[in-house]
Amino acid sequence: MEGRPIFIVAGVGTATGTGAAAAREFSRALNYRIALVARRLKDLQNIANEINAAGGEAFPFPLKAYTREEIVAVFQAVRKKWPDSRIKAALWNASQWSRIPFLDVKEEDIQKSVQINIVAAFAWSQEAIKAMLEPSQIQSTSDSQPGGTLLFTGASSSTRGAASFATFAAGKHGLRALSQSLAREFGKQGIHVAHVVIDGTILTKTVQRMFGGKKQVVQTPGETDDDKNWLEDPTRRLDPASIAKAYVYLHLQDKSAWTLELDMRPAKEHF
Repeated sequence: MEGRPIFIVAGVGTATGTGAAAAREFSRALNYRIALVARRLKDLQNIANEINAAGGEAFPFPLKAYTREEIVAVFQAVRKKWPDSRIKAALWNASQWSRIPFLDVKEEDIQKSVQINIVAAFAWSQEAIKAMLEPSQIQSTSDSQPGGTLLFTGASSSTRGAASFATFAAGKHGLRALSQSLAREFGKQGIHVAHVVIDGTILTKTVQRMFGGKKQVVQTPGETDDDKNWLEDPTRRLDPASIAKAYVYLHLQDKSAWTLELDMRPAKEHF
């Protein structure tokens, strides 16, 4: 008998953002095994402990850097940990964010963006797709059949390049193009590829530390310039738990009506 499906997620951060929220939701809503991938073992262990304490099954798979070699090793480790299960959903949530005036951009800044947002995402996608296409030894359930869902977390910069965001936008545009190409190539083989544009500020501990008590960087039309409590307004920032529910929704979509790009923003986000 084949074990429960696996959801593998890269980019868990401090365990308060989108990656961690997605891990919780795939465990809670679908009872999937959760493979947590990031560079800080302590954060991975914290979210794994939380999911396990709630009755789920999660395990940390730390890596030193998002290189092809490390990513290949992670997928091998996941197979070794759960040899009776298939990877049915994968989320690339890792990112290299930067806000640098164009004339101050150095070659290393461009390379960092390209490495995480494009090169590493390519390696992740190849390993995820190969795992999803592996022939099954069990033919009894839909979860045992080849196929699955490959998700990418995008950003406002995936579709437009704002001032001082040239390096970030270049990387995110590349990630979006990758998603589009994979959707066209592997949809017919049962792999649902979807890119999610996150247009707005996601409420995390890091965001609260950086912007809490400060004016919104991009002012919401109709709001006062001196409003420093905008992070407390759910119509002006995104909730990671809500994003996670959208990811589960994408994974559960019927093959007759797949969403290939989802655009999300708070109700009062300027766009």
